[in-house]
Amino acid sequence: MATTDPLHDAPVDTRRAVDRWLGNYSEDHRHPTNILLHHVCVPLIVWTVVAFFWVIPVPPGIGEPGLWAALAMVGALGWYLRLSRPLGLAMVAVFVVLGAITHVLYGWLGATQLLSLAILVFVLAWIGQFIGHRIEGKRPSFFTDLVYLLVGPLWITAKALRRLGIAY
Repeated sequence: MATTDPLHDAPVDTRRAVDRWLGNYSEDHRHPTNILLHHVCVPLIVWTVVAFFWVIPVPPGIGEPGLWAALAMVGALGWYLRLSRPLGLAMVAVFVVLGAITHVLYGWLGATQLLSLAILVFVLAWIGQFIGHRIEGKRPSFFTDLVYLLVGPLWITAKALRRLGIAY
């Protein structure tokens, strides 16, 4: 919803910040194939970022493997929770699941193989994303603002909450 700024005679966007971010992101993701690719690739990319942080060595006495991943997730959650408490809490659940998966994979594979797997998945998922944007005919949103790298996972989570009938 837009009104007019009386001093500048320019439209003013009166939507909540979360609605602006998600609405703008949606504008770049309208083609069904691009949407499908994002529903697959965005969670995979988020997992790879968790895995990348997970394998960074933690000095003895400070913590265990996964500490840096946990801190990165907490940082992202701070932003998500400021935008929308329900969406932020849903992202807590997403991060718990991704952290649990990464913990299990780290135990099975070790740091080196986990890193190799994460690199492979990262590259393939980004190829999928760029194919989707090629089909869409629009540049990825993060080319205009890097914050959209955080908005992508939120966009998918918001869609899931809407399907479940949960308001955010």
